[in-house]
Amino acid sequence: MTANRRFRSLQTLTAVTLAVALMGLTGCSSAGTPTADVGAGSAPKTGGTLRVGIVGGSAKDTLDAHAPVTHPDEARAIQLYETLASYDNDHKVQMALAEKITPSADAKTWTVRLRAGLKFSNGKPITADDVIFTFKRITDPKNPQAGATALAGLERDAMTATDAQTIVFPFTKPFATFTDIIAQYNAGIVPIGYDPKNPVSSGPFMTESFTPGQQSTFAKNPNYWRAGQPYLDKVTIIDFPDDTARVNALLGGQVDAIDQLPLGQVNVVQANPQLKVLESATGSWLPFTMRVDQAPFDDPKVRQAFRLIVDRKQMVDQVLGGHGTIGNDMYAPFDACFPKDVAQRNQDIDKAKQLLAEAGKSNLSVDLVTSAAAAGLVEAAQVFAQQAKAAGVTVNVKKVDPGEFYGDQYTKWTFSQDFWFTRDYLPQTAASGFTSSPYNETHWDDKEWNDLVGQANAATDQATRCGLIQKAEQIEFDRGGYIIWGFPNSVDAYTSAVNGFTPDKSGIPLTSFGFRNVWLNK
Repeated sequence: MTANRRFRSLQTLTAVTLAVALMGLTGCSSAGTPTADVGAGSAPKTGGTLRVGIVGGSAKDTLDAHAPVTHPDEARAIQLYETLASYDNDHKVQMALAEKITPSADAKTWTVRLRAGLKFSNGKPITADDVIFTFKRITDPKNPQAGATALAGLERDAMTATDAQTIVFPFTKPFATFTDIIAQYNAGIVPIGYDPKNPVSSGPFMTESFTPGQQSTFAKNPNYWRAGQPYLDKVTIIDFPDDTARVNALLGGQVDAIDQLPLGQVNVVQANPQLKVLESATGSWLPFTMRVDQAPFDDPKVRQAFRLIVDRKQMVDQVLGGHGTIGNDMYAPFDACFPKDVAQRNQDIDKAKQLLAEAGKSNLSVDLVTSAAAAGLVEAAQVFAQQAKAAGVTVNVKKVDPGEFYGDQYTKWTFSQDFWFTRDYLPQTAASGFTSSPYNETHWDDKEWNDLVGQANAATDQATRCGLIQKAEQIEFDRGGYIIWGFPNSVDAYTSAVNGFTPDKSGIPLTSFGFRNVWLNK
């Protein structure tokens, strides 16, 4: 994967430089619209319905802006809700609903200025009060949403609207990653009185129909702020927990595009002149998750042994068909502070056996819960089970459907897997690293690590922040609960009638721009 952050928002600049850099982003009405597949140079056409098959989904699907879990949830959220800032296809922070974001000199106070004339899909103006309502909803202590941990230092009751377009966000300490956090897809702006069962939209589309576990249809938002977009009249998102069914729907013309094309089908799709493959290098990752608070993974020696069992090259070659890069048990490889000098961890069966013996766990047998919730999960589980035999470990692969996988047991499985999209290190730690994080699937709770990450979040000096992040990454490398064997490319597919898709480093290139750039030739 190639580096995806030439502009690092608050993660590589001092607070003073940040103010200048962010002011340089003001007034970007195109908000970084990517260079797209324009279909033989044709101008965008308006109208039509795009039908998209998305991996996963279940009866627990949601339209809630601030609680997406599965791929279809995320796809829906991106259609419906716009954020204050966002990422372009190189994963660089850009303005979205905000026209200007300014930090104080100490990065403890952030002032956001909204674009003029913004409206929700029902015609109501998007105001500073709606933004305050949104962030109070996310950080509600009685019902915290997915982004609450990242905003733990926000003085939610002290947020103020100095006028209809200006919001002041005060924090208890310097908050160097503010723009990264408000650019996450789970920070979409909603109106005062928001009802997730009957949502009003700030994004390119608005809800027309929704059947959990099946499909949802979205109509063009006539009040969307980007001039001329979206081009489509409608988008229909169809849940496809089964890979074969999803591919067959594309081949048979039931859908116009699918995400996560099974790698064994790439050549089949490429051989069809009516179909195209969209491949994107990303910072996404498909970890094995070991609960550090439950046997046998409460022993660091067992966790170390399992990491040494993995043949990472075989994983990338066999599971991903070479469409990805080898991992080293550390996430956020595109972060400017990523510790690239840490020696690559390689398979070492003898050392794994030794560690298991020292832990009293020779001839260990464990259950590994997997699901076809993301491309490559089941295949990775099967390959790991084969690799583990050499160390005397029996891995019983237990495949469940996505609904069960992300049901009541999600984040509770002792040994399991998950998928994550591209994030820099500090936003990722907020999502998965703390006891208060919404998806702390390894039940990680390490005081030394907590302190380092807290200091890094407050550090406005790049060198200081990088030093802290690298120490925190080393701790996870040594004793964390993740096995991070590789970073898969995103491989999607669509028909030749579809235009506007572009490679995107987010990990969700098909949906990252809410289909607002897409148009049809038919």
